[in-house]
Amino acid sequence: MSNNLTELCKQLRHNIVRSTTAAGTGHPTSSLSGVETMATAMFGGYFRAELDNPNNPNNDRLIFSKGHACPLLYSLYYAAGHVTENELMNLRKFGAVLEGHPTMKWRYTEAATGSLGQGLGVATGMALALQKDFEKEDAYPNVWCVLGDSEMAEGSVWEAMNCASYYKLNNLIAVVDLNRLGQRGETQIGHNTDVLEAKASAFGWEVYVVDGHNLEEIKECYDAVFESNTEMPKMIIAKTYKGNGVSFAQNKDGYHGKAFSKAECDQALEEIGLVDTNMRYTIPHPETTLSKPEFDIAHASHKYELGSKVATRKAYGNALNNLGATNPNVVALDAEMNNSTYSEIFAKNFPERYYEMFIAEQNMVSVATGLSRMGKVPFVSTFAAFLTRAADQIRMAQYSHSNLKVMGSHCGVSIGPDGSSQMAVEDISLFRAILDSVVLYPCDAVSTDKLVQKMADHTGISYLRCTRAETPTLYSNDEEFHIGGSKTFVQSDNDQVTVISAGITLHEAIKASNILKKNGINIRVIDLYSIKPLDKEALTKSNNDTQAIITVEDHLEQGGIYEAICSSGTITKPIHCLAVKKMSCSGTPAELLAYMEVDADAIVKKVKEILNK
Repeated sequence: MSNNLTELCKQLRHNIVRSTTAAGTGHPTSSLSGVETMATAMFGGYFRAELDNPNNPNNDRLIFSKGHACPLLYSLYYAAGHVTENELMNLRKFGAVLEGHPTMKWRYTEAATGSLGQGLGVATGMALALQKDFEKEDAYPNVWCVLGDSEMAEGSVWEAMNCASYYKLNNLIAVVDLNRLGQRGETQIGHNTDVLEAKASAFGWEVYVVDGHNLEEIKECYDAVFESNTEMPKMIIAKTYKGNGVSFAQNKDGYHGKAFSKAECDQALEEIGLVDTNMRYTIPHPETTLSKPEFDIAHASHKYELGSKVATRKAYGNALNNLGATNPNVVALDAEMNNSTYSEIFAKNFPERYYEMFIAEQNMVSVATGLSRMGKVPFVSTFAAFLTRAADQIRMAQYSHSNLKVMGSHCGVSIGPDGSSQMAVEDISLFRAILDSVVLYPCDAVSTDKLVQKMADHTGISYLRCTRAETPTLYSNDEEFHIGGSKTFVQSDNDQVTVISAGITLHEAIKASNILKKNGINIRVIDLYSIKPLDKEALTKSNNDTQAIITVEDHLEQGGIYEAICSSGTITKPIHCLAVKKMSCSGTPAELLAYMEVDADAIVKKVKEILNK
């Protein structure tokens, strides 16, 4: 059947209004402004997808970066016959499939959105993946991203725009719903389309400006977009009115995030007019028929000599390169640090699967989320300190069920003379706070190599903390490591105290054990390479076997190893914390570990203090 877009727009408005009023909460006016642009995109022959098979690799993708406008998104799929009346009218209810912002509970959500400014970065990652998967085809699917004008103030949007033009993503289509009003009043540019057009053009985008409520004009605009043969990403700036179609709310302040009352709903529905809610509309199927090949994955380990000094960050680079040789879905992203994180090894051997994100960490994480959603296995690396600026992107990645692998190098005060701004002492706490995350902190090259392999096999968000300095290889190449494990590195039949550490300070704990042994004091030293999840069995055993526990870490006391163990429920004996507890400064690694009292001498002193010796 032919799609009557005028009648469709009435149905969309009708469903937006009644679903949000039934919920008693939501964003009807933000949804009403985008009706014509999205009705035309999805049902005018431009958006292509087999909705019965949302995982079809040939489908176009649709992301509502302005996630609060999801009543429009849900109403579009209602019109297509893929949201039921019951689902629509249970919007925002406890246990409902259709939540207040798009989440993965709904099968058509490409990525969780709602924290503004991130959807375009995710869309960029998806567009990158599609271009790569379809590079030998005549055409490839498009990624559509709906943005609000308020979120155009977010720096992450412009990071994504810069990235998309750099990678010539002409399969990325952004629709900006320029409805003038934000939450508390007019946006930065209001209805001044010239300002946004000039900015977007300067960032290398092909820009179209359109009356966002004129169906004929919108159709002409989309025709022009699809006739274009440039390599530039496309942006449609649609001048719209918030609350369009409802006179008492249209272009009026004070209606953001406010559902209409029953009386207002009745008035709005009367203005919208009679609607056939049983009418369904068709979306064309994809023209491409690419299928994804299956392959077997086998891991290859790098070999290291016992005692050889290798930085764990370099071991990460070697391990990542080995993964690239065996798993074609592994991709790598770095923020212009690849000669320090050693992802340059992967970049050299697999340039077609390496994405330079430059100094734009927020966008790097969002792009990795998009790549992950497309079935890639993204490994993200940069200095650990700089990951904190992407904390919200990391937080949102968990809600998109992202299979994200992150390596933070140059962690802790042990990086030395660069100074406190470069010292990540908060990163463990950041990643521990992510639901179901994995946090790993290897001490040597072998453990790093094996744990990178475990990260690749694990589904979910995992973090690997790597040290700048070269450290001795402690383990043989046949040693096994696993998520949730630990190694009891030093042990005797009469250990008096257990020292638990990881990474750089594990080497200090081993030194301390040698010093103390000469004084007739035996301590147990545990390499807690898996900080989340913890090896509770080993912790419980040490709690039972020794008089006290000491944790030693090149990280803040808050959120690190000490708090992880304290919250594990395994320790009943006294537990003492040696950690970063004051502001750092420039110096040598040895000076700084001593200054923070996390070196061998500090451990010896604390053990003797506990034993009154």
